[in-house]
Amino acid sequence: MILSDPRFIALNNWLQQYFGEKVAINLICGDASFRRYFRIHHQGKHYIVADSPIDLVPIAPFVAVAKAYQYAGLVVPQVLATCNEFGFVLQTDVGELQLLSVLNKDNVTDYYQQALHLLALIATVTETENGPLANYDSAFVMRELAIFVDWLLKEHLDYALTNNEQAMIKSTFSALTQNVIAQPQVGMHRDYHSRNLLINDQALAVIDFQDAVYGPVTYDAVSLLRDCYVRWPDDVVNPLMRYHYQLARDHELINANITFSTYQQWFDLMGIQRHIKAAGIFARLYHRDGKRGYLADIPLTLQYVADIGMQYPAIAEFSQWVSKVILPLVNHKIINEAVSET
Repeated sequence: MILSDPRFIALNNWLQQYFGEKVAINLICGDASFRRYFRIHHQGKHYIVADSPIDLVPIAPFVAVAKAYQYAGLVVPQVLATCNEFGFVLQTDVGELQLLSVLNKDNVTDYYQQALHLLALIATVTETENGPLANYDSAFVMRELAIFVDWLLKEHLDYALTNNEQAMIKSTFSALTQNVIAQPQVGMHRDYHSRNLLINDQALAVIDFQDAVYGPVTYDAVSLLRDCYVRWPDDVVNPLMRYHYQLARDHELINANITFSTYQQWFDLMGIQRHIKAAGIFARLYHRDGKRGYLADIPLTLQYVADIGMQYPAIAEFSQWVSKVILPLVNHKIINEAVSET
């Protein structure tokens, strides 16, 4: 029970010292890491406090990126106090309404255009007070893609790869890695989607940015437009893709001689790489961290891979394999587990 949780007790004591009296504290949620968040009420004002076990989730990156993003002109939580012993971060409350909760076919284009404009600011943040952002290089990409093999295929599906399948995966991952390296590199949020954007009176507020890196120009845009949690029709996504292409040119994030066709290939393959990684992470969240809810998000990530990948010869075989072999296995497992729980 949370009231008897030693960390919760320590958090209450820390907040009491900061405010000089007891405060009302309510759990909001956990996220896809080991963090959890609370909303604080004190003298008519609201605050957010993050509880990040310091040995598992360092707080320094969040604090540093928050300062850099705020300086760049983004609406982000302002860090008010930190506890380096336990990993508590007290911050201003920039909103409680996730963008995802208000999106519909009528307003998604307007909201997503606002979000794409913010990427021009995020792109300028390539370092913080702690130094340059980590490079999202080929080694980084391969570590992320390996999560798919280790956690979705092996752990979740208990799937034994044939030699031919191993060769196919190696070739696909190589093509996706080359796509990352081929693109112009910018400051990158790395988890930019409608759950990490909050409705705010000033502008959309940006959260969950502690994993920011220096990487490919299309990554955040495809993360937003081909969201792991909701899929929008092509007649919504394609004009927004072109909108970001023009923004990137206008802000000189890509050269004027880069054609839209080249940009679209970057975008599509970047999305596939991200969805492969996400499918593995969702499986890991279930098996390692006991977060069952993410299992329901795996089929959408794989469906993106199946649909978009067929357009590109370098990964078409992999996409067809995902469509014909892996996705049915995932869906079958979800059905079986649901039946076993009833």
